[in-house]
Amino acid sequence: MASTDTTPKAAKGDDLAGLEAGLDALDAVQTHRTPVREVLTKKVLPPLLAISLVLVVWQVLVSAKVTAENKLPPLSAVGHSLSEMWLKGTLLDVIWTSVSRGLLGFLLALAIGTPLGLLVARVKFVRAAIGPILQGLQSLPSVAWVPPAVLWFGLNDAMMFTVILLGAVPSIANGLVSGIDQVPPLFLRAGRTLGATGLRGARHIVMPAALPGYVAGLKQGWAFSWRSLMAAEIIASSPDLGLGLGQLLENGRNNIDLPGVFLAIILILVVGIAIDLLIFSPLERWVLRSRGLLVKG
Repeated sequence: MASTDTTPKAAKGDDLAGLEAGLDALDAVQTHRTPVREVLTKKVLPPLLAISLVLVVWQVLVSAKVTAENKLPPLSAVGHSLSEMWLKGTLLDVIWTSVSRGLLGFLLALAIGTPLGLLVARVKFVRAAIGPILQGLQSLPSVAWVPPAVLWFGLNDAMMFTVILLGAVPSIANGLVSGIDQVPPLFLRAGRTLGATGLRGARHIVMPAALPGYVAGLKQGWAFSWRSLMAAEIIASSPDLGLGLGQLLENGRNNIDLPGVFLAIILILVVGIAIDLLIFSPLERWVLRSRGLLVKG
């Protein structure tokens, strides 16, 4: 009988030892920052190589005359358009006009979408009433809001910000709702036990726990803000609005200036990627690292 009891006890001891070893391994995860050299080689170099490959293929297609220059301009022509804008001193002004509008519109969308998302996530009646509408608005193309916004406000910045808000607010709110839905109920019960209810609970329990989903919603909200702004600038171009990247693209089309069109497209793409890399990607990495979900980087 003694020998039969020893085997289960030994097995249980091995299981406990394995569990303790696993927990120790989790605690021992290193979350130090990646060296700058490794960041450059693993995160900066690959996209640069990809961009270089695209440019090489572009130039090969033009040089081999696979496509006509009135359909795909030479890189030299696009570079010439860029240098002309730089020499005239208009390049940075055009970029800043769109970037300032986009960032201000995004901040307004953030101020509206965050409390709206909290309200929808925490109040059942509001969720039943507004939740489907937010989902529908998120799937609606932003360009659809340009005509009514022009009729409401005319060709001015208020029209631009209206289009940005209608495009970005649903994404931010839905991202926060999704993040709150993934908060473990145990966290909420523990918060109520400690007296963290209402606004205190939202600040100290709900928002920190929902941060990964919220940050994902912010990234998507910025993407919708930028897309909405470009759509508004392209369709509702006016001298009173100043020259932004969307107007630059539309002017290139009106003037049948294909190098100018491609230059505007490249600038729109570069600015959108730069904002994501400089603001939202570091924020996302910080959130993941603070939760031990990112080993390096």
